Amino acid sequence: MTQPIIVVGSLNMDLVVRVARHPRLGETLLGGEFHTFPGGKGANQAVAAARLGAPVRMIGRVGRDDFGASLLSIAQSDGVDTTHVREDPGAASGVALITVSEDGQNTIVVAAGANGRLSAEDVYAAEAVFADAGAVVMQLEVPLTAVEAAARLGRKYGAATILNPAPAQPLSPELLAWIDYLVPNQPELRLLSGQTDLDAGIQTLLEQGVANLIVTLGDQGVRWASTARQGYVPAFNVLAVDTTAAGDAFVGAFAAGLAEGRSVEESLRRGCAAGALTVTRAGAQPSLPTRAELEAFLRKRGE
Repeated sequence: MTQPIIVVGSLNMDLVVRVARHPRLGETLLGGEFHTFPGGKGANQAVAAARLGAPVRMIGRVGRDDFGASLLSIAQSDGVDTTHVREDPGAASGVALITVSEDGQNTIVVAAGANGRLSAEDVYAAEAVFADAGAVVMQLEVPLTAVEAAARLGRKYGAATILNPAPAQPLSPELLAWIDYLVPNQPELRLLSGQTDLDAGIQTLLEQGVANLIVTLGDQGVRWASTARQGYVPAFNVLAVDTTAAGDAFVGAFAAGLAEGRSVEESLRRGCAAGALTVTRAGAQPSLPTRAELEAFLRKRGE
């Protein structure tokens, strides 16, 4: 039986423009197609796990506006329990301004809006939902005090605590001690460790007390390490259309795997497969795979 996953994080509306290439500083480009997609790292990871069959409960904030109503409705339609997502009358819903180039690479600017008002008190008010959780998933698009509260509660109730430190910022030793799995990409690893070399960055964070470090390498796969062992999971070779939410798909699938009782290695492989499927389609949440799609993808590759 899959244990529930708690996601504490952001909900944004993504405003996406396709471009031939990304603009240089001070340059104006004429873009192509424009789309509006539900997004936010928290909501993306919640939907990613829910589509793979995990029971997911989300804690967050949206504005009392059309974007907020839409974000809640869409998350609910994918099976995410939004009981503890508060509608905030004092702030607009978060938005992300995204450009996607012809080779599928993106740039993202986020206006936090209501996400920036999520508080530790909001998290503690939802403490009851942590009691039977298998995993608690967090990111850094909401205030650090809310993330710290979630990590404390996850540790209190014995859930696997997973932090995707994006956008990257310095983290206290106390927070790192409460995290079971830290999942940065390479730029985030460089900022957190102060090291430009991948191996040196991994070693630095392990020495700082990170229990399990999982570094996503895009189309190069995933490096993972603890003080006792380390390994590498290669990426699946696919044609990228839009890399938006690939990392979120990975985190959601990894959390879902752990909540199902799968090994870390198997959960990492399923995370890589979910990320690969996601980049073959446009948009954040619309691109996230279902369980049937993930299983079919793995079977096709002999797994």
